[in-house]
Amino acid sequence: MLSQSSIERILAAALSRGGDFSEVFIEHSKSTSVSLVNGVVESTGSSLDMGIGIRILEGDKCVYVYSNDLYHEDKLIRMAQNASASLSDAPCGKTIYLEPVIEYFSGKPENSLISVSKKLQVEKLRKAGETAKEYSPLITQTSASCAGSEKEIWIANSDGLYVKDNCCRIRASIAAIASSEEDKQQGSYAPGSSEGFEFFERLDLDDLARKSAKIAVTMIDARPCPSGKMPVVIGNGFGGVIFHEACGHALEATSVGIKSSCFTDMLGKQIASPIVSAYDDARIEKEWGSYAVDDEGTPSTTNLLIKDGILNSYLVDKIGSRRMNMPSTGCARRQNYSFAPTSRMSNTFIANGQSDPESIIADTEYGIYAASMGGGSVDTSTGEFNFAVNEAYMIREGKICEAVKGATLIGKGGEVLMNIDRVGNDLKLAQGICGSVSGGVPVDVGQPTIRVSEITVGGQA
Repeated sequence: MLSQSSIERILAAALSRGGDFSEVFIEHSKSTSVSLVNGVVESTGSSLDMGIGIRILEGDKCVYVYSNDLYHEDKLIRMAQNASASLSDAPCGKTIYLEPVIEYFSGKPENSLISVSKKLQVEKLRKAGETAKEYSPLITQTSASCAGSEKEIWIANSDGLYVKDNCCRIRASIAAIASSEEDKQQGSYAPGSSEGFEFFERLDLDDLARKSAKIAVTMIDARPCPSGKMPVVIGNGFGGVIFHEACGHALEATSVGIKSSCFTDMLGKQIASPIVSAYDDARIEKEWGSYAVDDEGTPSTTNLLIKDGILNSYLVDKIGSRRMNMPSTGCARRQNYSFAPTSRMSNTFIANGQSDPESIIADTEYGIYAASMGGGSVDTSTGEFNFAVNEAYMIREGKICEAVKGATLIGKGGEVLMNIDRVGNDLKLAQGICGSVSGGVPVDVGQPTIRVSEITVGGQA
């Protein structure tokens, strides 16, 4: 590994020809995974990765280079000098002195997944697959997996910052596919946490397997969804993916800083119903998307994005800070050392409201209950989105009735936020991987049960 004095020399070399700020990101990571299909081990593996990323800023311009060679300082210095030369020929000439290292622990495993026998994981995953298969003769395929990682990272910059972080994450997945002569439907759950093997040990995978199978079987027999504008009640947990995609990305400095967001210059203005408040909170203990310090070395925050319908904050990284003249909110993230960091979400959710979920259904005369959301597409410049609903039911006279399939929700993020007229008190988070220009990062989405008074539902007329 590189010594502190070596890192100081690399940082200085990165400013030798141009640039006003330099940063080094060093990563040492271990990962492991195992996956089964129909009870048969499909893949298993472990990996070790290490590398360094060097970033140079000049105003809001950025140059980023990286290498997996951590043992030849002279090569890294030449790489930093060459990167610096791509900026204006105005050497900074700054001597770099790093402060004593500040150590964080974003996640420390009680029981390291890396050292656990894969046989234990396979046994529990295989049993969950069998549980899903036994739920119904319609279940034709099951899959189950477990994956985890442990990382040490070091971040240093030309301002003297020097931090170290230790983090771990683990995620399990169970899915069931139901088949008929005309159709195939899937149900799945994929919980994750910033913990070690202890998370996997306490998971009730059999219960998740039954729930996954139930969704798949229910949707096989579902009727085609009607289309048109109507009220939609969106279930808690992964229902929050709509806020994440259609609104959250548009609050990131990645788009706001270059004025390509529909929420540019909207601070202090009403963008949602007065009953809506929303957070991005990277400090929730042991959550999948949590961290103690971001990938620029800034401590994480509990960021109140929307307060009573009013836009209160953006998600701001270092480049965004320069472009927007706002302080960083500790949200710079990257998949690994081969990506430059940018503003990203962590655990992003609509906060609890006052309504009981059952009363929201009871007060809905007609509409759709979107119990489980799927994937979709979003244009952050306009907020326009299109999302599939994995599990949906008709609401008639205040009661959840028959299942319907083929439902999609179509609209604009800003309009949906303004049309939320009920917010439940059953907040729940769900885990996923968010992809953007700095790679895929672990995030939580979430919300309580909410009702959108009117939204376009795509289906079958």
